[in-house]
Amino acid sequence: MRNKTIAFVGDSLGRQQFQSMMCMVSGGEHIIYVEDAAREYGLVKPRGAKRPDGWVYRFTKTNTTILYYWSASLSDLVPINSADKASDVAMHLDRPPAFLRRYLHRFDVLVLNTGHHWNRGKFEGNRWVMHVNGKPNENKEFEDIRNAKNFTVHSFVRWLDSQLTSHPRLKAFFRTISPRHYRNGDWNTGGTCNNTIPLTNGSEVLQDGSNDKVVESAVRGTKVKLLDITAISELRDEAHMSGYSIRPTQSVNDCLHWCLPGIPDTWNEILIAQI
Repeated sequence: MRNKTIAFVGDSLGRQQFQSMMCMVSGGEHIIYVEDAAREYGLVKPRGAKRPDGWVYRFTKTNTTILYYWSASLSDLVPINSADKASDVAMHLDRPPAFLRRYLHRFDVLVLNTGHHWNRGKFEGNRWVMHVNGKPNENKEFEDIRNAKNFTVHSFVRWLDSQLTSHPRLKAFFRTISPRHYRNGDWNTGGTCNNTIPLTNGSEVLQDGSNDKVVESAVRGTKVKLLDITAISELRDEAHMSGYSIRPTQSVNDCLHWCLPGIPDTWNEILIAQI
Protein backbone atom coordinates (compact mmCIF):
# COMPACT_ATOMS: atom_id res chain seq x y z
CA MET A 1 0.00 0.00 0.00
CA ARG A 2 2.95 2.36 -0.49
CA ASN A 3 1.71 5.65 -2.01
CA LYS A 4 -1.86 4.34 -1.86
CA THR A 5 -5.12 5.27 -0.15
CA ILE A 6 -7.63 2.89 1.38
CA ALA A 7 -11.08 4.33 2.13
CA PHE A 8 -13.85 2.92 4.31
CA VAL A 9 -17.29 4.42 3.62
CA GLY A 10 -20.36 3.36 5.56
CA ASP A 11 -21.99 3.31 8.98
CA SER A 12 -20.58 2.79 12.49
CA LEU A 13 -19.66 -0.81 11.64
CA GLY A 14 -17.61 0.59 8.77
CA ARG A 15 -16.02 2.91 11.32
CA GLN A 16 -15.15 -0.09 13.49
CA GLN A 17 -13.46 -1.75 10.52
CA PHE A 18 -11.48 1.46 9.93
CA GLN A 19 -10.50 1.63 13.62
CA SER A 20 -9.44 -2.01 13.48
CA MET A 21 -7.30 -1.34 10.41
CA MET A 22 -5.63 1.64 12.10
CA CYS A 23 -4.82 -0.48 15.16
CA MET A 24 -3.52 -3.38 13.04
CA VAL A 25 -1.27 -1.13 10.96
CA SER A 26 0.09 0.77 13.97
CA GLY A 27 0.43 -2.28 16.20
CA GLY A 28 -1.78 -0.47 18.70
CA GLU A 29 1.01 1.93 19.58
CA HIS A 30 1.42 5.69 19.20
CA ILE A 31 3.52 6.31 16.08
CA ILE A 32 5.07 9.71 15.43
CA TYR A 33 5.09 9.33 11.64
CA VAL A 34 1.28 9.40 11.33
CA GLU A 35 -0.24 12.72 10.30
CA ASP A 36 -3.82 13.95 10.24
CA ALA A 37 -4.80 14.57 6.62
CA ALA A 38 -8.52 15.21 7.18
CA ARG A 39 -8.45 18.79 5.89
CA GLU A 40 -7.43 17.56 2.45
CA TYR A 41 -10.84 15.89 2.27
CA GLY A 42 -12.86 18.62 3.97
CA LEU A 43 -13.41 16.46 7.05
CA VAL A 44 -13.25 19.10 9.76
CA LYS A 45 -15.69 18.92 12.66
CA PRO A 46 -18.42 21.55 12.15
CA ARG A 47 -19.11 23.92 15.02
CA GLY A 48 -21.50 22.31 17.48
CA ALA A 49 -21.12 18.81 16.02
CA LYS A 50 -20.20 15.80 18.18
CA ARG A 51 -17.69 14.52 15.62
CA PRO A 52 -16.51 15.14 12.06
CA ASP A 53 -17.97 13.19 9.15
CA GLY A 54 -14.78 11.15 8.99
CA TRP A 55 -11.10 10.78 9.73
CA VAL A 56 -8.01 10.58 7.50
CA TYR A 57 -4.56 9.48 8.65
CA ARG A 58 -1.37 9.22 6.60
CA PHE A 59 1.60 7.02 7.46
CA THR A 60 4.36 9.28 6.16
CA LYS A 61 7.09 6.62 5.91
CA THR A 62 5.16 4.82 3.16
CA ASN A 63 2.75 7.59 2.13
CA THR A 64 -0.14 5.23 2.92
CA THR A 65 -3.44 6.94 3.72
CA ILE A 66 -6.33 5.31 5.63
CA LEU A 67 -9.66 7.12 5.52
CA TYR A 68 -13.15 6.73 6.92
CA TYR A 69 -16.23 8.66 5.78
CA TRP A 70 -19.62 8.42 7.48
CA SER A 71 -22.40 7.49 5.06
CA ALA A 72 -24.87 5.20 6.80
CA SER A 73 -27.14 4.79 3.77
CA LEU A 74 -24.70 5.28 0.84
CA SER A 75 -27.16 7.79 -0.58
CA ASP A 76 -26.71 11.53 -1.09
CA LEU A 77 -28.16 13.49 1.84
CA VAL A 78 -29.04 17.14 1.23
CA PRO A 79 -30.96 19.39 3.68
CA ILE A 80 -34.16 20.58 2.04
CA ASN A 81 -33.67 23.97 3.71
CA SER A 82 -29.99 24.54 4.52
CA ALA A 83 -30.83 27.64 6.59
CA ASP A 84 -32.95 25.60 9.01
CA LYS A 85 -31.15 23.18 11.34
CA ALA A 86 -34.42 21.31 11.86
CA SER A 87 -35.00 20.89 8.14
CA ASP A 88 -35.95 17.56 6.65
CA VAL A 89 -33.18 15.93 4.63
CA ALA A 90 -33.61 14.81 1.04
CA MET A 91 -32.30 11.26 0.81
CA HIS A 92 -31.48 10.71 -2.86
CA LEU A 93 -31.75 6.94 -3.22
CA ASP A 94 -30.38 6.94 -6.76
CA ARG A 95 -27.41 9.27 -6.16
CA PRO A 96 -24.15 8.36 -4.38
CA PRO A 97 -22.82 10.70 -1.67
CA ALA A 98 -21.22 13.90 -2.95
CA PHE A 99 -18.05 13.01 -1.01
CA LEU A 100 -17.56 9.86 -3.08
CA ARG A 101 -18.29 11.60 -6.36
CA ARG A 102 -15.69 14.21 -5.48
CA TYR A 103 -12.87 12.05 -4.12
CA LEU A 104 -13.25 8.64 -5.78
CA HIS A 105 -10.29 9.34 -8.09
CA ARG A 106 -7.97 9.54 -5.06
CA PHE A 107 -8.72 6.03 -3.74
CA ASP A 108 -6.88 2.79 -4.49
CA VAL A 109 -9.05 0.56 -2.29
CA LEU A 110 -12.66 1.33 -1.35
CA VAL A 111 -14.61 -0.67 1.24
CA LEU A 112 -18.35 0.02 1.51
CA ASN A 113 -21.10 -1.08 3.83
CA THR A 114 -24.67 -0.22 4.75
CA GLY A 115 -27.63 -1.90 6.42
CA HIS A 116 -28.44 -1.10 10.03
CA HIS A 117 -29.84 2.40 9.43
CA TRP A 118 -32.52 1.14 7.05
CA ASN A 119 -35.38 1.18 9.55
CA ARG A 120 -38.28 3.47 10.37
CA GLY A 121 -36.72 4.75 13.61
CA LYS A 122 -33.54 5.95 11.90
CA PHE A 123 -35.50 7.56 9.07
CA GLU A 124 -37.68 9.49 11.49
CA GLY A 125 -34.80 10.39 13.81
CA ASN A 126 -32.65 11.68 10.94
CA ARG A 127 -35.65 13.31 9.18
CA TRP A 128 -34.76 11.50 5.97
CA VAL A 129 -37.27 11.97 3.12
CA MET A 130 -36.77 9.64 0.15
CA HIS A 131 -36.10 11.29 -3.21
CA VAL A 132 -35.72 9.64 -6.63
CA ASN A 133 -34.86 11.43 -9.88
CA GLY A 134 -34.35 14.65 -7.93
CA LYS A 135 -37.88 14.82 -6.48
CA PRO A 136 -39.82 13.29 -3.57
CA ASN A 137 -40.37 9.59 -4.04
CA GLU A 138 -43.76 8.49 -5.40
CA ASN A 139 -43.04 4.77 -5.58
CA LYS A 140 -45.38 3.04 -3.13
CA GLU A 141 -43.08 -0.01 -3.00
CA PHE A 142 -40.53 2.06 -1.04
CA GLU A 143 -42.95 2.37 1.87
CA ASP A 144 -41.34 -0.97 2.73
CA ILE A 145 -37.87 0.29 3.63
CA ARG A 146 -36.32 -3.03 2.62
CA ASN A 147 -37.31 -2.29 -0.98
CA ALA A 148 -35.78 1.20 -0.74
CA LYS A 149 -32.53 -0.28 0.58
CA ASN A 150 -32.45 -2.89 -2.19
CA PHE A 151 -33.00 -0.17 -4.81
CA THR A 152 -30.28 2.05 -3.32
CA VAL A 153 -27.65 -0.69 -3.02
CA HIS A 154 -28.23 -1.81 -6.61
CA SER A 155 -28.21 1.79 -7.89
CA PHE A 156 -25.00 2.52 -6.01
CA VAL A 157 -23.21 -0.58 -7.30
CA ARG A 158 -24.25 0.19 -10.89
CA TRP A 159 -22.83 3.71 -10.53
CA LEU A 160 -19.59 2.48 -8.94
CA ASP A 161 -19.14 -0.25 -11.54
CA SER A 162 -19.53 2.38 -14.27
CA GLN A 163 -16.74 4.43 -12.65
CA LEU A 164 -14.21 1.60 -12.44
CA THR A 165 -13.46 1.76 -16.16
CA SER A 166 -12.05 5.26 -15.75
CA HIS A 167 -10.39 4.37 -12.42
CA PRO A 168 -8.55 1.16 -13.42
CA ARG A 169 -6.33 1.06 -10.32
CA LEU A 170 -9.28 1.16 -7.90
CA LYS A 171 -10.25 -2.07 -6.12
CA ALA A 172 -13.81 -1.75 -4.78
CA PHE A 173 -15.31 -4.03 -2.14
CA PHE A 174 -18.85 -4.12 -0.76
CA ARG A 175 -18.84 -5.64 2.73
CA THR A 176 -21.89 -7.66 3.66
CA ILE A 177 -23.93 -6.76 6.74
CA SER A 178 -22.51 -7.29 10.20
CA PRO A 179 -24.90 -9.47 12.26
CA ARG A 180 -26.67 -8.35 15.43
CA HIS A 181 -26.99 -10.80 18.30
CA TYR A 182 -29.76 -9.39 20.48
CA ARG A 183 -31.65 -12.03 22.45
CA ASN A 184 -34.96 -11.52 24.28
CA GLY A 185 -35.46 -7.98 23.01
CA ASP A 186 -33.75 -5.18 21.11
CA TRP A 187 -31.20 -2.61 22.28
CA ASN A 188 -33.90 -0.52 23.98
CA THR A 189 -36.20 -3.31 25.15
CA GLY A 190 -33.88 -5.36 27.33
CA GLY A 191 -32.08 -7.34 24.64
CA THR A 192 -28.80 -8.96 25.69
CA CYS A 193 -25.87 -10.97 24.31
CA ASN A 194 -24.56 -12.55 27.50
CA ASN A 195 -22.89 -15.64 26.08
CA THR A 196 -19.16 -15.70 26.92
CA ILE A 197 -18.12 -18.90 25.12
CA PRO A 198 -16.92 -18.55 21.49
CA LEU A 199 -18.42 -20.74 18.77
CA THR A 200 -21.21 -22.08 21.00
CA ASN A 201 -23.49 -22.58 18.00
CA GLY A 202 -20.88 -24.14 15.72
CA SER A 203 -17.53 -23.34 14.17
CA GLU A 204 -18.11 -23.82 10.44
CA VAL A 205 -19.75 -21.96 7.57
CA LEU A 206 -20.88 -24.50 5.02
CA GLN A 207 -23.13 -22.68 2.55
CA ASP A 208 -21.84 -21.39 -0.79
CA GLY A 209 -23.87 -18.18 -0.94
CA SER A 210 -23.89 -15.12 1.28
CA ASN A 211 -26.40 -14.47 4.05
CA ASP A 212 -26.64 -10.91 2.70
CA LYS A 213 -28.64 -11.54 -0.46
CA VAL A 214 -29.06 -7.84 -1.28
CA VAL A 215 -25.34 -7.10 -1.55
CA GLU A 216 -24.56 -10.46 -3.12
CA SER A 217 -27.07 -9.88 -5.91
CA ALA A 218 -26.03 -6.24 -6.40
CA VAL A 219 -22.35 -7.02 -7.08
CA ARG A 220 -23.01 -10.11 -9.22
CA GLY A 221 -21.72 -9.52 -12.74
CA THR A 222 -19.88 -6.31 -11.81
CA LYS A 223 -16.26 -5.46 -11.06
CA VAL A 224 -17.18 -4.66 -7.45
CA LYS A 225 -15.96 -7.47 -5.19
CA LEU A 226 -17.93 -9.07 -2.37
CA LEU A 227 -16.35 -8.94 1.10
CA ASP A 228 -18.56 -11.57 2.73
CA ILE A 229 -18.29 -11.52 6.53
CA THR A 230 -21.88 -12.13 7.65
CA ALA A 231 -21.93 -15.88 8.26
CA ILE A 232 -18.52 -16.13 9.94
CA SER A 233 -19.36 -13.19 12.21
CA GLU A 234 -22.67 -14.84 13.07
CA LEU A 235 -20.70 -17.56 14.86
CA ARG A 236 -19.30 -15.07 17.40
CA ASP A 237 -22.28 -13.94 19.44
CA GLU A 238 -20.07 -13.54 22.54
CA ALA A 239 -17.76 -10.96 20.94
CA HIS A 240 -19.90 -7.83 21.20
CA MET A 241 -19.45 -4.97 23.68
CA SER A 242 -22.56 -6.15 25.55
CA GLY A 243 -22.81 -4.11 28.77
CA TYR A 244 -19.14 -3.16 28.84
CA SER A 245 -18.96 -0.01 26.72
CA ILE A 246 -16.91 3.02 27.80
CA ARG A 247 -20.01 4.75 29.14
CA PRO A 248 -22.40 1.89 29.87
CA THR A 249 -26.08 2.67 30.26
CA GLN A 250 -27.93 0.62 32.84
CA SER A 251 -29.97 -2.19 31.28
CA VAL A 252 -28.80 -1.26 27.75
CA ASN A 253 -26.56 -3.78 25.97
CA ASP A 254 -24.64 -3.14 22.75
CA CYS A 255 -24.98 -6.36 20.78
CA LEU A 256 -24.34 -4.66 17.44
CA HIS A 257 -20.81 -3.23 17.71
CA TRP A 258 -17.81 -5.46 18.40
CA CYS A 259 -15.04 -5.49 20.98
CA LEU A 260 -11.65 -4.50 19.58
CA PRO A 261 -9.33 -6.34 19.14
CA GLY A 262 -11.93 -8.67 17.72
CA ILE A 263 -14.13 -9.65 14.81
CA PRO A 264 -13.45 -6.59 12.56
CA ASP A 265 -9.76 -7.61 12.59
CA THR A 266 -10.80 -10.82 10.83
CA TRP A 267 -12.75 -8.79 8.26
CA ASN A 268 -9.55 -6.87 7.55
CA GLU A 269 -7.45 -10.02 7.30
CA ILE A 270 -9.86 -11.29 4.64
CA LEU A 271 -9.82 -7.88 2.93
CA ILE A 272 -6.00 -7.82 2.86
CA ALA A 273 -5.94 -11.33 1.39
CA GLN A 274 -8.39 -10.26 -1.35
CA ILE A 275 -6.38 -7.11 -2.12
